[in-house]
Amino acid sequence: MESCVVTGAGRGIGRGIAERMSARGYAVIVADLDGEAARRTAEEIGAVVGLEQDVRDAASHRFVATTAREHGRLTAWFNNAGVGDDGFLVSLDDEQVRRLVEVNLLGCLWGMRAALEAFGPEGGDVVNIASLSGLGPVPGYSVYAATKAAMVSVTMSVSAEVPPGVRVHALCPDGVQTALLDAQDKAGLGSQLVHSGRRILTVDETADAAVALLGSRRVVRSLPRWRGALVRSTALAPSVAEYGTSLFAARGRKLIARRSAG
Repeated sequence: MESCVVTGAGRGIGRGIAERMSARGYAVIVADLDGEAARRTAEEIGAVVGLEQDVRDAASHRFVATTAREHGRLTAWFNNAGVGDDGFLVSLDDEQVRRLVEVNLLGCLWGMRAALEAFGPEGGDVVNIASLSGLGPVPGYSVYAATKAAMVSVTMSVSAEVPPGVRVHALCPDGVQTALLDAQDKAGLGSQLVHSGRRILTVDETADAAVALLGSRRVVRSLPRWRGALVRSTALAPSVAEYGTSLFAARGRKLIARRSAG
């Protein structure tokens, strides 16, 4: 049997991924900072075990990898755990900045390293759940976007380092309807820009896209693709893109009001 690890899988996108991998016949390890949620999710979706894990701890990833290998050949690892504090750089306190960097970036690095060390000679896939904000300038999400941009960068670099049979991917979704998005300030610029798209993504379609990367040679995928192309274009001329920020923010405010009313 093949085993799989999904971090931050107690709820949201991580749970959606874990559920799909379990349905595919993998022995799934559900890991989450909320140990109770991890154990409950594991029981409900038919995963083999739910573990409490703080992804900021490098040793915790090695423990999770060892547990996975006890249940089968480890061939898939999803670095999904993340936090989403929004706000301008000067408005975030020291702890928020540190937590964003340690959870989103270090958690991903430790997970990638543990997975790559634990894969057998047959190889496997690492899927990093990044964000569309990591592909270009997103004012109001400056630190969050920086951590996701770093995730995309390390994905591309490590993809070129690994031996044949190992594949490394980054999925960059637009805003997804999760508790993380719900907790953000709807009056904040970052939230307004996220809501300026045609719609907010669902957990199901995001989890589907993440699982679909397994076995593929795709290194970075944006979801939806048209939105990814738009954000990438702003990265080519960030000084010009500043002029469009107010327009997108205004559209976002209208759509937030419309969705709230509906």
